[in-house]
Amino acid sequence: MTASGLRFHTLDVFTTQRHGGNPLAVVLDADGLNTGDMQRIAREFSLSETTFVSKAEQTGTDFRVRIFTPAAELPFAGHPTVGTACILAELGLAPQGADVRFVLGETVGPVSVRVLREPGQPAFAQLSVAKLPEYGTAAPSIDVLAKLLGLETDAFPAEGPGPRVVSCGVPFLLVPVKAPERLAGIDVDTILLRQTLRGLAAGGPPLVGIFVYAGAYEQDWQARMFAPEFGVVEDPATGSAAAALAGALAAEHAQRDGLLRWKLAQGVEMGRHSLLHLEADKQDGAVIAVRVGGHAVRVSEGLLYR
Repeated sequence: MTASGLRFHTLDVFTTQRHGGNPLAVVLDADGLNTGDMQRIAREFSLSETTFVSKAEQTGTDFRVRIFTPAAELPFAGHPTVGTACILAELGLAPQGADVRFVLGETVGPVSVRVLREPGQPAFAQLSVAKLPEYGTAAPSIDVLAKLLGLETDAFPAEGPGPRVVSCGVPFLLVPVKAPERLAGIDVDTILLRQTLRGLAAGGPPLVGIFVYAGAYEQDWQARMFAPEFGVVEDPATGSAAAALAGALAAEHAQRDGLLRWKLAQGVEMGRHSLLHLEADKQDGAVIAVRVGGHAVRVSEGLLYR
C-alpha cells in the first residue's frame, strides 16, 4: 500500500496480445482488506476475476492470494493464478530468473507455479493443481443439456465419455459437443442453467459453471464456459475448467504412464481468443499431476483510493 492507495495491475491472460485472452486485475499489498472490501473491489473492476495478494500465511507458501468474481470468492481459479504469478515475477516480487518456481497460498491450498521469461516476450506461467481430478454427481440428460444450451440433441456425440462433473479444485459440468461449429450455436437458457447447476451441487460445493468443448481444427480442443451464478455471463478463458478437462481426459486416456499434452482455444466467439496449454502425468494408470499454463501480457496499472 502507498500513501495514496493500493497498487493494482491489469493483465490479459492466456494470450500474447493485449485485448485478447481473459482480463484480470491484481491488487497488491492487500493485507489490510477484509472479505467485504475485496468483494466490493472485485465488483468495481467487474472482470471475471480479481486477485488480492498479501503476505504468506501458510508455511511453504510465498504469497497469500484470494480470488473473487464480481459475485463470490473462489477457492481456486486458473487464469487468476497464471496472471498473478506472471505479474509477481515481472515486478521482481517473486524469485528472479528465466525459469523460477514459487508457491501461492490459495483457499484451495498451496498452488505451485512455474514462470518462464524470455527477453522481449510476455511471461509464461504454469500452475500445478492442488487437487487431482475428482468426479462428481451424474450429469443431466442430453435432453436437459440441449434445452439449456439451445442446441439440438444431435449436437452431442453418441460415443465417448459424455457429460460429467469433474473438479481439480472447483467443480464444473463438462459437456462435449461434436464440432466447434456447434459451440458457435449455443444460446444459453440462464435460468435453467442456474437451476441445473444448483441441483447438481446437492449440498456439496457449488458448481462454478458449464464448460462446453469440442475437438478443434487448429488446436486439440475449443471451448466455451458460462457461470451466471458467479456473475460471469461467459468467460474468455477458464484455467480451472481446463484443468478439470485435462484431468478427465488423462484419467480416461488409455495411456497408463507418461506425459499427456493438449492445447485448448477459448474466447473465440467473444472476440478474445485465448490459448491454454494443458498437461497431465500418469503413473500405473493413475493421474498424478495436472498442469495448466499460458502467457499473460500487462495492460494497465494504477491506485485504488481508500
